[in-house]
Amino acid sequence: MKTLALLCCAFLAPAALAAPRLVCHYDYGGETHSLSQARLARVQDADGIAATHIGSYLMFRPVFEPDEIKLYTYADHPDGPVLLHQARYRWPADTARRGRFGFTGEQRVYEPIRDSELVYWCEVRP
Repeated sequence: MKTLALLCCAFLAPAALAAPRLVCHYDYGGETHSLSQARLARVQDADGIAATHIGSYLMFRPVFEPDEIKLYTYADHPDGPVLLHQARYRWPADTARRGRFGFTGEQRVYEPIRDSELVYWCEVRP
């Protein structure tokens, strides 16, 4: 009986301890991709998280902080990144909503000079 209990704990423990992952799905230039990040160990310094280049002109940076998730979209201009869009969601309260387009709903961000469009949505997975 003791062996059975230990075996059950060994199989269930990793699932129980698995950190949630932030997964963002995006469409840019007719191509669909997903970015997946672990909880980033409850980031204390968000400045250390690099943005992901999307196409030639846009950058996307999800930040999973202790009490909220922040999503940034930048235009990659010659003078440096320019913030186009920022969204903030309380963690876990705002992320409990689940639908076809996760907790963010479908978001559209436009880069005004080059007329680029980024469509994205995010979800938290166990």
